[in-house]
Amino acid sequence: MNRALGAFVLVVAVVAAHLATGGATAADVLAVVQGHPTGLDARLLWEYGLPRLLTAALTGSALGVAGYLLQSVLRNPLAAPELTAVNPGAVLGVLGGTVLGAVAADAAAGSLLAALVGGALGGGLSWALAAGGGPGRVVVAGLLGSAVLGGLTTMLLAYQPSRFGNVLRWLAGSVEGRVWDHLTVASWWIPLWLAVAWAASAAVGVLQGGDEHAASLGLPPRTGRAAVLAVALALTAGAAALAGAISFVGLVVPHAARWLARGEPRACVPVAALVGAAALTGADALAQAATHLLAAGHLGHRLGVPTGVVTALLGAAVLVAVVRRERPA
Repeated sequence: MNRALGAFVLVVAVVAAHLATGGATAADVLAVVQGHPTGLDARLLWEYGLPRLLTAALTGSALGVAGYLLQSVLRNPLAAPELTAVNPGAVLGVLGGTVLGAVAADAAAGSLLAALVGGALGGGLSWALAAGGGPGRVVVAGLLGSAVLGGLTTMLLAYQPSRFGNVLRWLAGSVEGRVWDHLTVASWWIPLWLAVAWAASAAVGVLQGGDEHAASLGLPPRTGRAAVLAVALALTAGAAALAGAISFVGLVVPHAARWLARGEPRACVPVAALVGAAALTGADALAQAATHLLAAGHLGHRLGVPTGVVTALLGAAVLVAVVRRERPA
């Protein structure tokens, strides 16, 4: 109960911090809640601030739950969307669709479809390379697949560099510039698959015990694992279509979620969604604060801090701390 209350207070505090760093006041928030955003600041909050906040929350929740599903069914604490080639594949799918003219820039449905195709191909490549190996091989194959897909992404950028100037920030992972039109699909797509993930909590818990354990309880391990991986893919694609290559959220958040939920599979999914949303929203608040600090210097007019840079730095610091703590004396 204390942990649940603490998580709720953390979410409220992070949302308040995000709104404050975005320049919103209590009066602006009240005007939006009442449905009368007539002032300039209130209009900016409604048209840009809230979509940015919801984008961060939806993306973070999707990546947090996707990471939890991957780590659970692959039985590897290092499995994550960015380390299993799913996220790099989704990013490459969106970029490739744009290059080929199959996806219009900022098309919500088209970007999601391209991310699904790319993520499926990336994940398929990773899991094919890891076929027959143990949990450690999954991570190695994922890193190899991610490197290959990252090289292809770089090649596409080098092919027409002048065309993708605005895409570079998205490739680094950013929720800046998102408006309501970008959320037309993600606003129902991500909650839908979060609900599916929660409904599959029992199967995830069974698969965590290993293939023999799952088979003894009547769950075909291959079929069950494929179904859960498909849910993780759908969530990762939705996140990538919204915010690009956000890293470390899907790797770090599941560990915090399992601790908060005390390892209870049915509680882990909603907790991972909340912690992921809070983590990315907080990271974006830090990104906005850093951007405001830069605005005081000569780089302020042209340099903003992408949210993905903050998650990468914080995630790396957390992993280093964990490794140092678990190092034998």
